[in-house]
Amino acid sequence: MKRFLLFSIASILGSLSVEAQMYVSPTSYVYVNDQFVFVNQDVNIDNTGNIYLRNQSQLLQGAPSSLNDGAGKLSVFQEGTTNNFQYNYWCSPVGRATGGAGNTNFGINLLKRPSVNGDKITSSNITITNGYDGSATNSSLTVSNRWIWKYVASNVYALNSGGWQYVGSNFDVEPGLGFTMKGVSGTDATIADYAENGGAGIANNTGSAQRYDFRGRPNNGDMTAVVSDAPGAYYLNLTLVGNPYPSAINLNWYLLENSGFAVNYATGAISVSGTAQIDNTAYFWEHDKTNNTHNVGGYVGGYGTYKPDPTNANVPGTYASAPMSTYDPSGEWNNGALGGNIGTVVTNAYRRMFSPVGQGFMVHGVVPAGTVTMRNRYRTFVKEGVANNSQFEKSSNVNASVNQFQEDFPNVAGIDYTQFPKVSATPKIALHIKANEAAIYENYIVFSDNTSDDLDFFDGKAPYTAVAKNASLMTNDKVEKLSIASLPFTLEKTVPLYLKCDEVTTFKVKLANLNNFDNDVYVHDIVNNTYFNVRRNGIYEVTLPAGEYTSQYEITFRDANETLSEDNNVVASSFQVYQNNSQQLLTVFNTLGKDVTSLSLYDMTGKNVISKEKLGTNDRFEIATNALSDGVYVVKVSTADNHSVEKKVSIFK
Repeated sequence: MKRFLLFSIASILGSLSVEAQMYVSPTSYVYVNDQFVFVNQDVNIDNTGNIYLRNQSQLLQGAPSSLNDGAGKLSVFQEGTTNNFQYNYWCSPVGRATGGAGNTNFGINLLKRPSVNGDKITSSNITITNGYDGSATNSSLTVSNRWIWKYVASNVYALNSGGWQYVGSNFDVEPGLGFTMKGVSGTDATIADYAENGGAGIANNTGSAQRYDFRGRPNNGDMTAVVSDAPGAYYLNLTLVGNPYPSAINLNWYLLENSGFAVNYATGAISVSGTAQIDNTAYFWEHDKTNNTHNVGGYVGGYGTYKPDPTNANVPGTYASAPMSTYDPSGEWNNGALGGNIGTVVTNAYRRMFSPVGQGFMVHGVVPAGTVTMRNRYRTFVKEGVANNSQFEKSSNVNASVNQFQEDFPNVAGIDYTQFPKVSATPKIALHIKANEAAIYENYIVFSDNTSDDLDFFDGKAPYTAVAKNASLMTNDKVEKLSIASLPFTLEKTVPLYLKCDEVTTFKVKLANLNNFDNDVYVHDIVNNTYFNVRRNGIYEVTLPAGEYTSQYEITFRDANETLSEDNNVVASSFQVYQNNSQQLLTVFNTLGKDVTSLSLYDMTGKNVISKEKLGTNDRFEIATNALSDGVYVVKVSTADNHSVEKKVSIFK
C-alpha cells in the first residue's frame, strides 16, 4: 500500500502547476519505507510538507544543477557508534529549510529525537547543553554542543587557530563539509522506525549507538570544499568532508575523480586525466571505544586509510585500519606513547566503498589551494551493512569472496553493479605488526600493473609517523612512510619496512590476510642476511633497542639465500594466475621468464576449452574468458624444459 501511495502521489504531482519535478504540498507528506525515490531534477517540499525516508530508504537525484527548494523538510535517520566521551565524524544530508532555493548550512538544531505517534513519523526536538555530556532516555535526547567542530585545509590541531574551528549550536557547517560530534550516555528503547508488515524495528539507542533524525532541506547537486597542501608538515593538510546526500555514494569515484583520474563507470576502468586536488585517500577517524575521558590528553584514537582499487573503480578498495595513538594536552599526537590495540577496534574486513548517509572523513590536498567536488553522479542506493561494503564507522566481519557479486544497486550513473564482485580480485596481502603487545599497525601491499614502484596516488601515506613507536612500509627511496603500498608484482620485488621505537621494543610481524595471492612472504633482515617465511612459519619476532630502522628490514617474496633449483615447486610458484572477472580477462604472469610451449584451460569435467601454443618467454599472457561459462577451471602451463604447472581459477560473469 505504501509503495502504491508513493507512486499515486507522483502521478498526481505530474498534473500540478509547479516548477519542481517532485512537489510536496503544505500539510502533506510522502512516506518511503525500504525503498528509494529517484527524482531526475529538483524537489520542492513546500511549507509544512514532509518526506520521510524510513527503514534505510534513500533519495537519489540526477540533474546536478537543479536546486531543491521549500520550507518543508526531509527526514532521514542515521545512528552514531560512540558514547558521550567519543567522537564520530559526520556530514549532514540536509540544511536549513529557509530562504531561496539551493543547499544551505547545517547546525545541530536540525537534529531531532525519533519518537512515536500513531503513524510513527513524528520526531521531537533535542535539548542542547553547554555541558560536557550528552544523554538519552526513553523520552529525551540531549546533545552537547562543546564537541561540534569543523576542520578545513589545516595541518594543526590548535583550536580556532587555523585548525579545528568551533561550530557549537550555530548554523556554520557549509554543505559538503563534515563536523565532529560526540555521542550520548544512557539508552532509549523507543522504536520509531519499523520494517514493512509490522516487522521488528530498531531501538533509538541500546547503548553507544544513538539514532538521530536529520530534518531539513535535502542537499543536491555539486558541493565543493577547500583543500590545500603543506609539504613537510607533521600533519597532513586535511579537510573534514563527507557524504552530503540523503543516499549512499560511491566513494571510489569521488576519490579518483578529485585525484586527477577519469573513471569509465560502465567498466570501472581507470585512466589519468586532469589535475589532482587530493591524493586519492579518505582518512577515517577511529576512537578507541574503551576510552572514556573528555581530557584530550587521555584520548586514544587515529586515522584509518582507504584507497580505491587500482584496477577497477567499481570494486571495493583497501582499508588499512588506524594505529591507536595517545595525544598530549594540546591535542598533538603524543611522541611518547601508543594507545589501544587495533584488534579490539576494527577488523581488516572493514568495507568503505559505499559511504552511507551522514558519514564524514578527511581528505588531503595536494595543491597549494584547491577544491574537491562532490557530485550527484556518485549517488547510489545501497543499504548500510558490511555485506554491501557500506558502513557508518562500524566494525564487522564479512565472508564475501571474489565469486560473490554485488547487488543490483540503483544509481544515478546508471551502471550495472551486478557484474562486479563484492571483493576485489586484485592480489594483496595484509601485515599486522605488533609493538610490545601494546598496539598493532595494519599495512597492506597491493599488486597491480596500474601502479608503479615509485610513490603514486594508489599508495596510502601513513597518517602519522612522528610518534615514538611506528611500523609501516616505505617507498623504494625510503622517503615516504606508507600504510598501503601499491606496485606491480614480480618475484624479485622488495618492499622496505620501517620500524621505530623509543625504548627496547619487541616487534612481531604477522601475515594477517591474503587476497588472491599464492606466493610466500618473507621478512628479510638485510644486516644479518636472514629470511623468515611468515606465510609458512607464522610470526616473525625481533627485539630492537631504541632507534629508527629504515634500511635493515624489507618484505620479499623469495629467499635469495636459497639456490633457485629448477624443481617443479619453484617453477609452480613463479607462475601467477589472475582472473579479472569484470573485464573477463585471464592473465598468467611468467615471473621467471620461462619458455612456455603451451597454455590450456580445462573445465572440471576435464574438457579442454582453450589451448594456446608456442607463447615464448613473455612476462605475461592474457586470454579472453568472455565465451566461457561460469565455473572453476584448471589452467595448465607447460615449459620448454619439461615443467608442467596447474592452477585453479574461478570464472564468473
